[in-house]
Amino acid sequence: MKKSIFSTVIVALLSGMVLTSCSDFLDAENKSAGGQTTDKYFGGDVSSLLVTAYNSFDALVNQVPIYEQGTDLYINTRGHAAGEFNEYTFTPASSTIENYYSNAYKAINYANAVIFYANASSKEAQEARFLRAWGYYMLTQQFGSVPYITSYINTPERNYPRKDLNEIYSALIEDLTDLYNNSSLDANSDHKGRASKQAVAALLAKICLAAAWDIDTSLNNAEQGTYTVNDKSRFALAASWAEKAINGINLTMSFDDKWSPTNEANAEEIFSIMYERANYPGDETSGGHSRQNDFGGYYGNCVKLGLKNVGSDNQQSEKSMYLFEKGDKRYEGTYMTTLYNAELLASGDAAWGTSGYYAYYNLTADKLASQPIANRFYPYYATVEEVKADIEAHKSQFVQGNCTNAVIVAILSSPVIKFSFDKNGNYTQSSISVAEYNTQVNNGVCVKKFDDPESAQVAGSNDYRNLVVFHVSDMYLIAAEAYLMAGETAQALTKLNAVRNRAGLASLSSFNTYNVEYNTPASFTLRDIDVILDERARELYAEGHRWVDLRRTKQLIRYNVAFNTYINTASQMADVSGNYKWLRPIPENEISSNTGISNADQNPGYGGVTE
Repeated sequence: MKKSIFSTVIVALLSGMVLTSCSDFLDAENKSAGGQTTDKYFGGDVSSLLVTAYNSFDALVNQVPIYEQGTDLYINTRGHAAGEFNEYTFTPASSTIENYYSNAYKAINYANAVIFYANASSKEAQEARFLRAWGYYMLTQQFGSVPYITSYINTPERNYPRKDLNEIYSALIEDLTDLYNNSSLDANSDHKGRASKQAVAALLAKICLAAAWDIDTSLNNAEQGTYTVNDKSRFALAASWAEKAINGINLTMSFDDKWSPTNEANAEEIFSIMYERANYPGDETSGGHSRQNDFGGYYGNCVKLGLKNVGSDNQQSEKSMYLFEKGDKRYEGTYMTTLYNAELLASGDAAWGTSGYYAYYNLTADKLASQPIANRFYPYYATVEEVKADIEAHKSQFVQGNCTNAVIVAILSSPVIKFSFDKNGNYTQSSISVAEYNTQVNNGVCVKKFDDPESAQVAGSNDYRNLVVFHVSDMYLIAAEAYLMAGETAQALTKLNAVRNRAGLASLSSFNTYNVEYNTPASFTLRDIDVILDERARELYAEGHRWVDLRRTKQLIRYNVAFNTYINTASQMADVSGNYKWLRPIPENEISSNTGISNADQNPGYGGVTE
């Protein structure tokens, strides 16, 4: 795990806010304007402002409910409320949506400030143009048409009307294409959290794909997810930019190695938000981000039991339990399936680091082979006979001994097959419904993609893993989707199969040969786009893509009705007039304070109380 310097930049800009940097690669000396004007402060050197522009995106990438909830993949367990995003009860007054919207414009304005103060041809200004475009991409995917502002706001002006979505997409594509062709940005990622032409190509691929779906494809039936493609040219353009972002990189690295905490900044990373622990100016447990504490059940008090602190939000949905087919190496690469037991100390607390959850990372394979096990979770396709044989083969590891956790083993199927052990390693077998299982502690796997083996033994301790924004296998699947929609089915299968093959799965000879193990309603007929979406679900699980993927491909209503535990009918995703919530609402604070926007500009779906 890398060590680094945490830096803080205080700028007399945008209401004098204090912003923090998370990376020594984007390091800036601690400063304050000290009464200087911003022209004098930044006129000569914009490096500190550029750091602030990069770091302002931290507030955007760490929005799990916005990116993942209200989809087919996750459920909140142990009595935790579903929440406004899973139930589609969010309104223009939602504080989460308001913060997202305002933070996006804050980040964009920092980028515009860099461009304003820097030489237009400077590398700093070019990096800021990338950041600005990234900010607008995130805004358009959540809100659709938004005010498009390319000048630095340093006056009280508040008249910014929404701009036509096609015009925004066209402007972004034009600006980024020029940036790719004519800038002095590095050709490929330097894995230090800076923009590169490879990152520009990745962003262009996503923007072109979004534009093709939003502008060049028309919805026929929301509940059925049917559509008509009116123009394929931007789909083809998206595929070409995805190929440039892939840059000839083959998927030869194992999926587990790709997400190993000892292999960050690897060849598949194109652009990441980077976090560093060393020299954090405060309690290190509150720095970084909290992604490792999400996506899983609850395993008890980490101080007393030595297991990872996870909060029961965004656990596997029943569809997710059956999503990975037998032989898919991404199952073990995505989920922690073996939780090692923790030694009980004289203090009454559990040993940490080389005992308990993080022993998986901090002990050698030889030592792990004899380490006591607290929980082992098997996928749905494991048989009872196979599990019993595995328990027998590793009998000593299922003896609790002087460890803090009672031993529990489960096959994550419907119903769940549960094995409960006494202290001596004897077990009883039972069957339990998924719903009842999800009311209990130790109710299944957690996501390990963001695990930080150096985490402190404190409830809620944050981690300092990089958050990968663009990476190569995502670009393979962006290319597959774009090729499919452009009518180039063979190329789409080639890209899709490259991802499958790396995962240990056989190639599909056609989209029609794909089969699923999860239950689907009688009205849900698999289509080619579903094959792409399932592959994205497996490859990109918990990375923050799912809601946008479903909205972009016009499957949001169809998938929620079919698979979202909290949605029974499409009307729950609509207002009283029957307008669906395809987009987030423009925040009420924006409508009241921006004279260029009125209630008439509100997105469809927010005209009244939902049914």
